[in-house]
Amino acid sequence: MAEKETDLRQILEVRDLRVAYGQRDGGVWHALNTVSFAVAAGEILAVLGESGSGKSTLAASLLRLLPGNGRITRGEILLKGGDVVRMSAVQLRQVRGSGVAIVFQEPSLALHPTIRIGMQICEVLRAHGGLNKRERSVRAREILARVFSDDIERIFSSYPHELSGGQQQRALIAQAIACKPALIVADEPTASLDSSTQREILTLFLSLRDELGIAFVFITHNPALLSGLADRVLVLYAGKVAEVGPTHAVLSSPQHPYTQALLRCLPQVDGGGAVRRNALLPVIGGAAPSLAVLSRGCVFEPRCEDRMEICQIRDPAAAMLANRHEVACLKFPA
Repeated sequence: MAEKETDLRQILEVRDLRVAYGQRDGGVWHALNTVSFAVAAGEILAVLGESGSGKSTLAASLLRLLPGNGRITRGEILLKGGDVVRMSAVQLRQVRGSGVAIVFQEPSLALHPTIRIGMQICEVLRAHGGLNKRERSVRAREILARVFSDDIERIFSSYPHELSGGQQQRALIAQAIACKPALIVADEPTASLDSSTQREILTLFLSLRDELGIAFVFITHNPALLSGLADRVLVLYAGKVAEVGPTHAVLSSPQHPYTQALLRCLPQVDGGGAVRRNALLPVIGGAAPSLAVLSRGCVFEPRCEDRMEICQIRDPAAAMLANRHEVACLKFPA
């Protein structure tokens, strides 16, 4: 589902990306199938979907960090003109950190447990060269000051276990911005945080976007986080793009039956914005399809309340609606 117009500020373009995992029985799991999208400088694109939709596979693919049994079988990942899919190991080391960086869901697992936070940032700077030891130390403190409001020296000298979950996530973000990347991939970065800390981290992302011009691919299963954060939302289902468009359009007027069903599953709130207790949450009926076999028709058809006979045999192409809002559904002519 590629953008129809070329943005001169575009820093990432994914074209027809397909990713598969080899299985122990010799089979293949088709995790991503013909995924296409683009991200402009300073844009926050949210990737929304259930567990198993392919979100984390997409995040790992953008940096070529797939596990050993995963491989990109087709497509291009164009990052500021270079194709990540075809880069050598040396080229990948150069582009990771300076061109694109990643923020993981669990900072306690991503940060080295026996190295102080300041030294971990210094190591990132050392890996990309250009600064001596003293300059790296000064620069690391400047980076920490951008993501922490105070206690910089304490944070610099702390081990990860001496920090709270929110502080660990901020330290991981500091690592990510150390070499001034054009793009940060944030894979469920607030999933393990309380609601107050979640908002602090999202506000930090917005300030980094505004002050440094960094673009974000923000991976999440929670639509409630996106209003006021993302510029656009890409909805992923069973490894395929179901819908993509401006955030307000996708959240307030979803067009794909999957997006509509997903948004109906949000917790109900009362007039004051509090979650209603004991309210039954709707669920999407049926189960996600097996990705061991490529679907002949629409992958959402078995669970879709609006399915038609043709949905079983035709894979829907993307239909362009108003204002760069696209939907892959046979209810709309492509």
